[in-house]
Amino acid sequence: MEKLLISIAQGLVEDPTAVHVTVDEPAQDGMITYHLHVAESDMGRVIGKQGRIAKAIRVVMRAAATRQNARVSVEID
Repeated sequence: MEKLLISIAQGLVEDPTAVHVTVDEPAQDGMITYHLHVAESDMGRVIGKQGRIAKAIRVVMRAAATRQNARVSVEID
C-alpha cells in the first residue's frame, strides 16, 4: 500500500525525491493512516483544484485496501 501511494505521488510532483510516506499504527477500529509528505512547492499539484486530486488518491487507496480487507485513510502533510 505504501509503495502504491509513493508511486502515485511521484507521478504528480516535480521533485519525486521529496516524496515520503509515514504510516501510523492501526487504530482501535483497524484504520491505518498514511501521511504523505511532499515538497512545499508541489502541494498544489497533489491537492489539485478544490481537492479533486487528493480525493482521487484517497479513492484509489481505499479501493486497494478493500482488496486486502483493510481500512485506510490518507493525510497530505
